[in-house]
Amino acid sequence: MVRIGLFLGFLLVPILEIWILIRVGSAIGGWETVALLIADSILGAWLVRREGRRAWAALRTAIESGRMPDRELTDGALIVAGGALLLAPGFLTDVFGFFMILPFTRPIARRWLSWFLGRRVRSLAARSPYAPLFERTAGFDEGAGFGGAGGFGGPAGANRGRVVHGEVIDDD
Repeated sequence: MVRIGLFLGFLLVPILEIWILIRVGSAIGGWETVALLIADSILGAWLVRREGRRAWAALRTAIESGRMPDRELTDGALIVAGGALLLAPGFLTDVFGFFMILPFTRPIARRWLSWFLGRRVRSLAARSPYAPLFERTAGFDEGAGFGGAGGFGGPAGANRGRVVHGEVIDDD
């Protein structure tokens, strides 16, 4: 299924790009279309540089504070992907590239990416031969990870034998 989607994407996107370029070129002229493509490439390069620096600073701040930099890493990945889309000539890929890079649209792209990857991970986990090991006591959306508060296999202490209460004494 993924291969078919990639095939169609690599086939349809260039065709759509060429069609849009022809339509824009016939509306405003050939040289103006080329100038518009160059201008949005320059704007895109400047924006990638600026947002990349901001994302790097936010990543360093999160790491220095000891916090998991999940949002910052996702922003960095979106900026890199958006920059790659801006490298491709054409208006359609530029629209998606700017959507991933602009600071006011990036949270929407982050949510879509999170939704897509969560769905993909769940479908891969369901087809895994190890799927019976992961009980479905809680979903990914509940913030519990793989199967509940205890991590793998369900809630803390469930089906894990006897619990021995005590305290840890450090010899130091």
